[in-house]
Amino acid sequence: MLANDIATQERNIPLGFAALGVVFGDIGTSPLYAIRQCFFGVNPVPVTPGNVLGILSLVFWALIVVVSVKYLLLVMRQNNDGEGGIIALVALVQPLARRHRWARRILVPLGIFGAALLYGDGTITPAISVMSAVEGLSTVSDRMQAWVLPLTVTILLTLFAFQHKGTQRIGSIYGPIMLLWFVVIAALGLRGIFMHPAVLEAVNPMHAYAFFHVNRMAGFLVLGTVFLVVTGGEALYADLGHFGLGPIRFAWFTVVLPALLLNYFGQGALILTNPLEAAHPFFHLAPEWLTLALIVLATAATIIASQAVISGTFSLTAQAIRLDLLPRMNIVHTSADERGQIYVPFVNWTLMLATLALVIGFDSSTRLGAAYGLAVSADMAITTLLAVIIAFRCSGHPVWAVGLGVAMWFVDGAFLSANLFKFADGGWYPILLGCLVFIVVSTWRRGRELITRQLATAREPLPTFLAARETSHAYRLPGTAVFLTRYSTSTPPILLHHLKHHKVLHEQVILLSIELAEQPRVAARDRLSVQALSKGFYQVRACYGYLQSPHVPSALRLCEQDGLIVDTNEVTYYLGRETLIPSERVGGMAFWRERLFAFLARNAQRTASFYGIPTEQVVELGIELEF
Repeated sequence: MLANDIATQERNIPLGFAALGVVFGDIGTSPLYAIRQCFFGVNPVPVTPGNVLGILSLVFWALIVVVSVKYLLLVMRQNNDGEGGIIALVALVQPLARRHRWARRILVPLGIFGAALLYGDGTITPAISVMSAVEGLSTVSDRMQAWVLPLTVTILLTLFAFQHKGTQRIGSIYGPIMLLWFVVIAALGLRGIFMHPAVLEAVNPMHAYAFFHVNRMAGFLVLGTVFLVVTGGEALYADLGHFGLGPIRFAWFTVVLPALLLNYFGQGALILTNPLEAAHPFFHLAPEWLTLALIVLATAATIIASQAVISGTFSLTAQAIRLDLLPRMNIVHTSADERGQIYVPFVNWTLMLATLALVIGFDSSTRLGAAYGLAVSADMAITTLLAVIIAFRCSGHPVWAVGLGVAMWFVDGAFLSANLFKFADGGWYPILLGCLVFIVVSTWRRGRELITRQLATAREPLPTFLAARETSHAYRLPGTAVFLTRYSTSTPPILLHHLKHHKVLHEQVILLSIELAEQPRVAARDRLSVQALSKGFYQVRACYGYLQSPHVPSALRLCEQDGLIVDTNEVTYYLGRETLIPSERVGGMAFWRERLFAFLARNAQRTASFYGIPTEQVVELGIELEF
């Protein structure tokens, strides 16, 4: 037992070290702006000793309750074969959705909306974090303030412009830089605490109670700003599959949490010593001669945090595409060794434009702070709700865990309620962006359902089709034909279309179904099932996890282990290309949504490219559908 514990600990240390550069960038850079926003944000409170201690108490208990207890103890129990994040919860809730209409109509759309809200986070995090770091220049000289906006825009433009190159080469330095960052902010925090050791009294939750008692509604509104200290908590859950629970817990409790608490308390001590320092408490913790070096380190840390958020948005998009929640897009794998390193051009340039518009439109991290928090608090509340329901209805977790999860949801509700008051001051932006993404996703899902239903009328039961082939005299061409189909019990409409117009069939015909499992990955040995039918027809099912990219030629090569020999160089792939015609007469969706779906379908990546099929071996047959 002791040997196993030592081995586990030895494995946690290097993985936890690597996680510093990926998982903790967002939450680790919150000290740049969180405390300052409480006193200079949209709903500030006066800089008094009671308010400083009250806010620090709220910060302390927010980090303990939301991150340490809710995520690391409760929510991360709900993982899908080791994978976490909102998409994993959507996959976990599917069995419940198949049994109950309320789950299908409420929980699944709620999970999808939670995922859509993360796109708002993907634009605000780079904007507020990089701008907060660059704003440190104004602490060096007032004349440097004019450089903040141009430098922020330049850094963000460079960051997005280099996304297509991937992060494999420079990713190895992320961990050391973030470790240095946490060591430095911890040392600065200690320096501040030595100025005013009484600040440690804020650990007592009575200071938080007194803060609310004195400030009433103003104190409640500040709760929305205090939430900024935990906004990166969702990343811990989303990156669960990359590092595992052990390394993430190890890094959090040994490095990240102590460094954050020391820095927050150090900022509080500085403000207690000199209330005028509340304008820039983070940078004023450092001695004057160290300020420029701290600005450079802070900028590097925020770039790493932004990179992690952008990469997370790419991964979220890829998962949504594989779950058929979004139209197919071009996904570029930037590493031959790491499957998770991807680049989605459309998402990258869209995020870039939105982020730059935020920076230019809001003009300061203080104003951006008003836009930040509402979407993330809503997403956290949805995550907690789904995790509790899954724990109660599907996973059989103990009652105490479910009860504690319900209590955590009320904590999320308090943060969400406070953040709702930010709506008019900028909180509308991430909600609007999330709603737009949700409209696209829901329209795509509904449109796919309608098209599938319409194609069903053109399908013929597979046994009937095969029986007709026994007496058919259609000419058989040498070679292999592959028809992609979503249904194993019926004949692909494109096969019927091909036979009707061309009157020929290949000697070997494969009906290939690409199926998506509700688990993240499916091993190659379990991926394929081959069934010989009759007259040279074969039914092949290839199953992939929602984190895997289907590749048809590779799947066909695996058929050999089941006795089906396929020369992939001599295969002809028959694919359908639907021409969609929106019609108010047919119904099923509002006409504007039908037009939106048709637009999305026209601009989706071609089936051949998405499935890795060589285009020179593809024959496309057009089908016109009115919907």
